[in-house]
Amino acid sequence: MDDILADAQRTLGVEFRAIEHLELALRHASHSECRLDSNERLEFLGDAVLGMVVCERIFERFPEALEGEMTKIKSTVVSRKTCADIAEKMGLEQLLVLGKGMQTQDRLPRSLAAAVLEAVIAAVYLDQGFHATKAFLVPLLDPYIEEAERSGHQQNFKSVLQQHAQAAFGESPIYRVLDEKGPDHAKAFKVAVELAGEGFPACWGQSKKQAEQQAAESALHKMGVLIRDENGRVRVVDDGMALSD
Repeated sequence: MDDILADAQRTLGVEFRAIEHLELALRHASHSECRLDSNERLEFLGDAVLGMVVCERIFERFPEALEGEMTKIKSTVVSRKTCADIAEKMGLEQLLVLGKGMQTQDRLPRSLAAAVLEAVIAAVYLDQGFHATKAFLVPLLDPYIEEAERSGHQQNFKSVLQQHAQAAFGESPIYRVLDEKGPDHAKAFKVAVELAGEGFPACWGQSKKQAEQQAAESALHKMGVLIRDENGRVRVVDDGMALSD
């Protein structure tokens, strides 16, 4: 365990004053006899601290953004997908202390990566306070905040498709689950969108929600509502013109 804690501190760039905070953050419920002795409570606290840091950072970075715009950016940056992306880039899920049953899985659910990031955030907060936690998070979050602000869609492709469908056709898109596979704890879904009598290519996702988002994105690209710019970023097109940065 000492080696794991040393690796974790190097990965995070944080030297803990009370190492038990970090140790608890890395302890999954499957490794504990009591759930109170796992990282679940820290995950709850970390989610709130993450939200506060993101809100403050958005407020600082975009002084002319309205409440609705700031809310959309926040929802993208604090999403489980973004948390999982950050955790996986840092390799945090590899530092989780898991029960034997979890260790035998070929691939861990991405939700575990998101959860351990939130638990670690809480551990840093309890150990060193809000300002140190913000200093730890800002370099990790800023690229996601900037991209969410630039994109004009904040990764909510279902919302963009809904707005386009109502404006262009006066109706809502229909999402159909065509197939599913995998065990119950890691099931994948194949979803297709239908709109105005037209069917669009189906997409797979690790949850129904993710599959629906990917299917919506695919449909928007096919209809020309989304474009990919020279930097590879996805942009919403408004009246034939890409929304500017």
